[in-house]
Amino acid sequence: MPSAKRKTSRHAVLSLVTIAAVLGITYGVQQYQSAQQIKKLHQLVTKDFHLDQRTKTADCKVNGDLPDHACTPGAIFTTAIKDQICQPGYSSSVRDVPQSVKNQVYIEYAITTHIAGQYEVDHFISLELGGSNDIANLWPEAANPIPGFHEKDKVENFLHDKLCLGKINLTEAQDLESNHWLEVYKLIQK
Repeated sequence: MPSAKRKTSRHAVLSLVTIAAVLGITYGVQQYQSAQQIKKLHQLVTKDFHLDQRTKTADCKVNGDLPDHACTPGAIFTTAIKDQICQPGYSSSVRDVPQSVKNQVYIEYAITTHIAGQYEVDHFISLELGGSNDIANLWPEAANPIPGFHEKDKVENFLHDKLCLGKINLTEAQDLESNHWLEVYKLIQK
């Protein structure tokens, strides 16, 4: 009997060692992938990022997966800081887009009818990255074709996480979302 117990113990030890090795390798791969993502994010950042003024309020046209820059150049809460933004509940505490403003966004983009779920009046620079509720930061983002507003939500969450972990700063996060969200989406899909 003692040899059977030793075989079972050795088998259990080998199993534990194997599991620990797999978990360690998985963790190491994830850390490597995360470091590579951060490196690529920093390569995308625009060195002279700034927000333009809104210069158009009619005949706005969606440009692929981006809003009309003249109508929706983006806008931020200039007083928002990382510590506020990273507090749970921040976005819901500042969200304030009345239906009348959403209707105005649809009018400016010449969308006269739509079905529920087809569009979302979205913040170009998301609230969770310091974006404001100003109409210069709102546009009717479609769900389809993909990538649409559901996929942009994933980018927003990813950038918010990296901001709050200190991997990118607030200006970088805002730049990445407003100028490079499609590249970031492709990066996080790998």
